[in-house]
Amino acid sequence: MAFGKQSGNSDAEVPVEPVAWATVREFVIGSVERPLTPKRKRVVRGPRAVRVPKGGKDSRVLAPCAFLGRSDHAGLPSRPELTLYEDIEGRSLLCYVDSPKDVDGEQHHVVHDRQGQVIGTIRRVPPKRPFKHTWRMDQPGHPEIAGRNEWASGDAKEVAGRAAGKFALGVVGAIANLGAEGGDQRSKPRSLEWRADDKVVMVSEGSEKVTVRADWLDRRLAFAFALVSDQ
Repeated sequence: MAFGKQSGNSDAEVPVEPVAWATVREFVIGSVERPLTPKRKRVVRGPRAVRVPKGGKDSRVLAPCAFLGRSDHAGLPSRPELTLYEDIEGRSLLCYVDSPKDVDGEQHHVVHDRQGQVIGTIRRVPPKRPFKHTWRMDQPGHPEIAGRNEWASGDAKEVAGRAAGKFALGVVGAIANLGAEGGDQRSKPRSLEWRADDKVVMVSEGSEKVTVRADWLDRRLAFAFALVSDQ
């Protein structure tokens, strides 16, 4: 197994060892294995994977816990980008996501384990103006998990407080952006709070960073959301 190897960089000679997937708290999906740090002057990449941040600021690595499928893997149960394996060789299937199906106007992404049994479903719900679409996650045996814009999540008091803060920040941001060429600014990833029974289960920033808060959440569902959120 020689991924992540790059000549002339001793830090990259030893591959980053995979970590167990079932209890991860924070992850990203990508190919960066060794990001820039104060003591690391260039990025080292590996295979595209679900990656978990490990180590201190000088020795930070993004350890893989599940690898995305590739077109050369035999017997893919779904599209490569919707299939996860526990090993880079693609011998041990972890889970896969069906292509989305339209159900009463919602897009349903059904997630399966290695035996083909359903782990749960991720649902993309059409928007109600002026809001964007919302997400729902169904895990058997647990209440529905609703993914909402972070500023609009929680009880009425929380929403009112966040709305006031957002308004103030929006005014400041608008003034700061005056004079920018074309008025275009790089948009931030959409932040969502995922709640079940009004308790935060997970927080996501687009598909760039996901943080799991509830022990009972099946991590494969969290991984699946990160895979489909940009589809």
